[in-house]
Amino acid sequence: MPKISIKAEIIFHLFGLAITNSMIASAIVFLLTVFIAIYFKQQSSKNRKGNFYYLIKFFVKSIYDLFHSVLGEKTDVFFPILFAFFFYILLENWFGLLPGVGSLLIKVKEGNEEVFVPLLRGNNADLNTTLALAIISVFSIQFFSIKYLGIKKYLHKFFNFSDPISFFVGILDILSEFSKILSFAFRLFGNIFAGEVLLTIVAFLVPVLASFPFIGLEIFVGFVQALVFSMLTAVFLSGAIAEHH
Repeated sequence: MPKISIKAEIIFHLFGLAITNSMIASAIVFLLTVFIAIYFKQQSSKNRKGNFYYLIKFFVKSIYDLFHSVLGEKTDVFFPILFAFFFYILLENWFGLLPGVGSLLIKVKEGNEEVFVPLLRGNNADLNTTLALAIISVFSIQFFSIKYLGIKKYLHKFFNFSDPISFFVGILDILSEFSKILSFAFRLFGNIFAGEVLLTIVAFLVPVLASFPFIGLEIFVGFVQALVFSMLTAVFLSGAIAEHH
């Protein structure tokens, strides 16, 4: 039977820090993201550009238009962080579908016994990663809300003592801000982890070609989940910087 682990497995320790298989995958995707960004910047200054540059430009322009429909004139301010969310999560989701990710095993020592664990694991199938992304997203929303509204108006959204109803609504708004972290983290983790479990089970039951349609489905799901995460961040940003009356 295939072994399915909810938590990421530890591959080795570096200066006392446990390095998991999802962290290794994250480092690879991070370097790939930086490489693509450097390539795009270098190509943009050349007279004769490569076809890959125009593909990236079309992709970026399409995503920019989506964010513009939500943020309007503030799109230029927030687009760098929103597109970073989208592109990084997208690459993480698709990286987890590559051959060898989750299936290339190495022997490690757990306690007093040696076991085989995957060398690489889809990073967004690790709740630690999605939780970190969620915290960054919600923290950014609060930061820009304070920046555009000022600390007084920002606090007034949550602490309104004009009447009892407004006071309790403010308390609910505080709880709502914290619940966004759980919503962001578990939505992304649940969808990606469920997809990886599905592919593992299908490949185990019917090893030959049966998983191909499901891989196509997961490619689409990976794109949708990256778009949902970044678009929800954009929607919450738009609401956070708007003055309440």
